[in-house]
Amino acid sequence: MSTEESPNVPISIPGSNPGSNAGSNAGSSPGSNPEPSLDSSPDAHLESAITRETSPPASRNAAGETRAWGINNDYAPLHDVLLGVPEYFQWVEAGPLIGRTLANAHKTGVRFDLQLAMAQHSDMVKIYEDNGVRCHYLQSDPVLHRNFFARDSSAMTPWGALICHMQLKVRRADYVTAIQFYQDSDIPIWRYATAGHFEGGDFVIVEPGRVLIGYCGERSEQAGAEQVAGFVREMGWEAVTAPISREFVHMDGLVVPLAEKLLVACLDALEPWVVQQLRDWGFDFVDVPYVEAKNLGVNLVALGNHKVLSMHGATQLNEKMRALGFEVYDPDMSMFTLGGGGVHCLAQALCRDVV
Repeated sequence: MSTEESPNVPISIPGSNPGSNAGSNAGSSPGSNPEPSLDSSPDAHLESAITRETSPPASRNAAGETRAWGINNDYAPLHDVLLGVPEYFQWVEAGPLIGRTLANAHKTGVRFDLQLAMAQHSDMVKIYEDNGVRCHYLQSDPVLHRNFFARDSSAMTPWGALICHMQLKVRRADYVTAIQFYQDSDIPIWRYATAGHFEGGDFVIVEPGRVLIGYCGERSEQAGAEQVAGFVREMGWEAVTAPISREFVHMDGLVVPLAEKLLVACLDALEPWVVQQLRDWGFDFVDVPYVEAKNLGVNLVALGNHKVLSMHGATQLNEKMRALGFEVYDPDMSMFTLGGGGVHCLAQALCRDVV
């Protein structure tokens, strides 16, 4: 694709700011680890997030044409992000990550706290907004009580949204609110995953023209991964499919772009041939130790301009990124990581600078 200018087209969003109820310290200083703010109620966060009118994202290309969507990478400056509202969040058996939490709760003493989850989510939203990212929201639904993990029901591409086919029973209908959002926002739907199951967390654009696609069997299946890879190849891009361990659920638990030709990855957990393929493509790595990767340490969001949204538990990774000159935000997202997803799982990049 041709190079585009940074999208600086303002969006008019009537109503209140969903991050305004976050604690005053949340995300205020990169590298700090403030306690989650609990002085604002979940209801206040909900009211601001789900009752306001949200305009579609917008950017402008080099020809001056307005475009309301699209990414050809996952590391350039982020301008618009799709989130959800975890008002119906609960810890239920939903795969190996939360399964480990529930199986060990009698020893660890951890328990679910909806108010704390809402406060942590609000703190995350504030970090996005403090960095000029416009936040958009899937419609919450008491039946679709995990649809706020916005990464999995769809995937944004340069050609429009890919609507995914989720396998997990409690998330099987999440595509409904994804389709509704894209239709209401006038964002084109590019393709639908229909051959086997496929989920957005397994669609990793490592750089323009190249996609790494994963499948563990319990969530994305090989048939679904191969179908999506075929869609990508039809558009002239390279696509590589690879099996991953069910322990990591999705490929974005193992590999996430950080900057041009730089990936955050748990190399020990990837198949050697996958690591070699990435090296052949010219990538360097910030290696994440297994002890952090198994708790979603890899699952971060590059904000662009050498800024990154990580999480409190990824201590070694955060130190490595700071040593490389990155400005790292590391909020406590424990209600979500213990519940099965990190900040990358919670977000779908809608609009980034084109590189």
